[in-house]
Amino acid sequence: MSQFSLKVLLTFIMLTLIVFSSVGREKRFTLLHTSDEHSNLLPLPFVDYHPDKPDGSLGGFARLSTLVKQVRDEKQDEPVLLFSSGDFIGGSPFAWLVPLGHSAELEIMKEVGYDAIAIGNHEFDYGPEILADYFERAGYPDYHEHLPLLGSNLDIPSDIKLKDILIPDNHLFSLSNGLVVGVFSLLGEGAYSVAPSAWPVGIHPSTETARKQAGLLREEGADVIIALTHSGIVHDRLLASKIQGIDVILGGHDHYKTPRPEIVNNTIILHSGYFLEYVGKLELAVDVSTGSLRILNDEKDNPYLIKLDSRIEEDPVITSIIDRYGMYLNEFVKTFTGGLVGDYGETVLYSDFSLIKESKMEETTTGNFITDAMRFMGERYTGENVDIAFQANGNIRHDIIPGTTEWSKGEVSFLDLASISGIGMGEDMNPGYPLVSFYMTGEDVLTLLEIASLMPQVMGDAFFLQFSGLKYSYDPGKALWLTIPILDIPVPAYRSVINAGIYEGENIPANDNFEKIKDSSEELYHLVSDYHLASFLPIISKVSDRLHIVLRNAEGKPVEDIRQTIIKHDEREFKVWEAIIRYAATFEKNEYGVPEIPHLYKDIQQRIVKKEGIPLYVWSYSTILLFFAGVFVLAGYLMIKVKKRLFDNR
Repeated sequence: MSQFSLKVLLTFIMLTLIVFSSVGREKRFTLLHTSDEHSNLLPLPFVDYHPDKPDGSLGGFARLSTLVKQVRDEKQDEPVLLFSSGDFIGGSPFAWLVPLGHSAELEIMKEVGYDAIAIGNHEFDYGPEILADYFERAGYPDYHEHLPLLGSNLDIPSDIKLKDILIPDNHLFSLSNGLVVGVFSLLGEGAYSVAPSAWPVGIHPSTETARKQAGLLREEGADVIIALTHSGIVHDRLLASKIQGIDVILGGHDHYKTPRPEIVNNTIILHSGYFLEYVGKLELAVDVSTGSLRILNDEKDNPYLIKLDSRIEEDPVITSIIDRYGMYLNEFVKTFTGGLVGDYGETVLYSDFSLIKESKMEETTTGNFITDAMRFMGERYTGENVDIAFQANGNIRHDIIPGTTEWSKGEVSFLDLASISGIGMGEDMNPGYPLVSFYMTGEDVLTLLEIASLMPQVMGDAFFLQFSGLKYSYDPGKALWLTIPILDIPVPAYRSVINAGIYEGENIPANDNFEKIKDSSEELYHLVSDYHLASFLPIISKVSDRLHIVLRNAEGKPVEDIRQTIIKHDEREFKVWEAIIRYAATFEKNEYGVPEIPHLYKDIQQRIVKKEGIPLYVWSYSTILLFFAGVFVLAGYLMIKVKKRLFDNR
């Protein structure tokens, strides 16, 4: 053998040894992830779903269960962990079963085989007491060893029932291959800010909690540390940049999807979307000698997001559980609507177009439909003309997507329609926020519009308001003077509203017959909204005197308790979701006897007109720069004068 051939052989042997040595040091495992399931037990749109035929629906826990079993069967020699980042409650009418004494979501998630679940903001939709009952019915605190509910930064007072559930800060998983995986969770500050029913439960700062939990889990022997976050992608990127030692962040809250994981400061970030449309999948390898983590998906050409469509068969065990809870839901709906709807799968509306809500900080067709329903049903059940109805984007949960299959084309089911605004609970302990009715002066209505311009820029799209009966134009660049750098403190300007008018007619606005709102402390306008949103107005009023709004009765006297404004029907609260269903029932019926949505909802109606000029911050920063430039010039001039005097005195 030549010297050259010997060198080639030795090099090959060395490389082979290095590769096999590396493989020997690696331990592999797989993470499956979902978030923001929002009580969507069944595929969406439900009207398209068919248990025995291919269809266009996505999601469903029965499909998820099959997928999880398939992955675990494929990886018999490799551990597989399934996690949720929270908001498994809230949104779908199936969530209404929570205050009615059922724990459908957790029963199903245990059966599917989740390994740990974070607590999100919507878990508090019905308050901490009902949440404690919900967990208790599902077998907690005894079940924590088998399916931990994590709330690492929750601050739960010792004198409420939820404290007895003993929600752990973290959990260690000892996997079959010898790896130890530590998991903790975070409820982000932004998510907590939209959970008013969580009180008296608070949260500890998420960044400090993350640093503490990562350190504790590492000390306890964790090879890999995973954070289940309910904070949104922006917060997760920031968290990864600040905190060392978090290997993987599995996130949720903002319904974001990462087609590929993001890597920030050596932390892998994956978001899997919402409503169980997709399941996140990370195939990972840990080098036990260095602790480094390697993603394997690309090596095997495996996707990071798996679509839960009709190609995945349903698990019959999960299907039977859902059917049982479906009967409970039907009983409630039939009783509550007085027989108007008897089955959650019933077709209640026909449309040959979709109504979309996903436009950020803009008027939407879904928003127009919902606020019209609130205004017209508010008139019906108060017996008085309603000038304005308004709803926040955060309380509008879905698009309205009619069926597309041969058996459902154009149809919208009760489950799909009620899901668009069915969250929350009223004072009567029944599901859904009630409609509220109150009066405002013209001056306060214009202040409300300033709030509508200001709050989305400070708090995000969830606080953008949709309107019925009102048309206004505004310049968003004139809502703030500027945001103070570093401190991130906004300085309101209260100058964004250009003009605003109330519709002078009995039907849906179809022309420009609008009367200018009188900027007066005497002129009263009648408004309806939902209880949750209206509850925020007095709180916002405390932020600034310029944002002060007074809710009044028909005589113009201030309302002392917002509960006095709740609209009643048959001696019970009239819910927003019920207003939507009853409004749909008023439309003209098609040849099949199904109410058909008017075509005016196909496009937006220019109720909210954005007119952008030069933002105030341009003038603000220019003024600041000119000020400092003037100070600099003046200082230079004074220095020259001083030096000249010193020189002259020599």
